[in-house]
Order: sequence, then structure tokens, then C-alpha cells
Amino acid sequence: MADNSIFIGMKSFMNYVTAVVMQFTTKQTDEVIVKARGKLISRAVDVAEVAVKRFLEGQVDVKDIKIDSEEFENKEGKQVRVSTIEITLKRKE
Repeated sequence: MADNSIFIGMKSFMNYVTAVVMQFTTKQTDEVIVKARGKLISRAVDVAEVAVKRFLEGQVDVKDIKIDSEEFENKEGKQVRVSTIEITLKRKE
């Protein structure tokens, strides 16, 4: 199931848009999940919107959006909480 997840990081914006489009076109996936944490959440939203509205217009919709937060230990050993988002894109029937 994790094969259809795209984790947003520091690569160029279009790398992620291309990855989403490739999942739907080349791999014929029915769903793709765009995931991000913290400051990269806005980039995840942009990637999903550009993929759906510009590259896969009429073919894919936003099915679900989940928001949450994770707690982990940073480099200094302090517990920090970071927001997370999962945007599920689904091929139209």
C-alpha cells in the first residue's frame, strides 16, 4: 500500500507533481496519497492541486484529506510536535 504514497520533501516542486502524474498514468494506480509534515504541508497542497487541476484535469479528484500531528525527539533531545497531512487523490470512475 505504501507504494502509492508520495512524501513531500525538499526536491523541486515539479518532481512531486510528476511523481503523482506518473502513478496515475504509468502505473495505472487508482489512488495516490500525498503526505507531508510541518512546513512542507503547503507544498503538498500545491502539488495535489497542480496535479489534479492542470495535469490530470477531469481524471482525478481529491478523495480525502487527513490532518494529524506526530511527536518525536529532535536533535537536542526535546519532544516536539509537528503537524502532518495526507491528501488522497482518486481516479474518477
